[in-house]
Amino acid sequence: MFFEREACLCGRHDSDGREASRDEQARTAYRKGSKAEKALILDEVMTTTGMGRSTARRMLTGPPLPDPADQVDRRRLRPKTYSDDARTLLEHVWALMGMPCGKYLTVMLPLWLPLLQEAGDLDKPFATGESLIELEAMSPATIDRYLAPARRAMQLRGISTTPSPLLRNSIGLSKVGDAPPTTPGVIEADTVAHCGPTFAGEFARTVTMTHLVTGWTENASPTLTKREAPPHALTFQ
Repeated sequence: MFFEREACLCGRHDSDGREASRDEQARTAYRKGSKAEKALILDEVMTTTGMGRSTARRMLTGPPLPDPADQVDRRRLRPKTYSDDARTLLEHVWALMGMPCGKYLTVMLPLWLPLLQEAGDLDKPFATGESLIELEAMSPATIDRYLAPARRAMQLRGISTTPSPLLRNSIGLSKVGDAPPTTPGVIEADTVAHCGPTFAGEFARTVTMTHLVTGWTENASPTLTKREAPPHALTFQ
């Protein structure tokens, strides 16, 4: 609170004999004081709080500041809907089930939970009867919200780079007006990622190599994701 930081400006008491709060004392003294007294009060408030003169005057003449006790975020005081054990169980089961999204996971749980219990994968301290009931009661949106930190932690960083202009310009490309080569052994190759607008999921990368003299063409289409190393599509003898 603003005036909690300032020293007591005066020792006045209200009509009931109770000591008034320092902010109310300052407001009352400023409101009833003369021009010279108001200047002294402003100087003392500025010295105590480090505020500018206009800000101090606005705090003294404006509406009273709210009580900090009334500014507590009540939302953070609400009890958790699901326990910590249920959240830990959710991440554990989610990893065993292949990390599906929330909508798939809610449909798969009735089938998977008995199998996981039979296999002994739920013999964990957090896999209690209460946490299992809470897990089955979670909605898909709640599941995705709880699993968001785990998904972010699993994302790979620094797996791709943007080639510099120097590297791109160092690769020679034939133009339309260039004379075709006459010596065998010159090829042109290109790769295409058939992934659409995103690299998520599995997709094909086609490789096309053409011998410019003979016109012989080799094609290959290895299936891989962005996180997998590209295999050797062509083998030279």
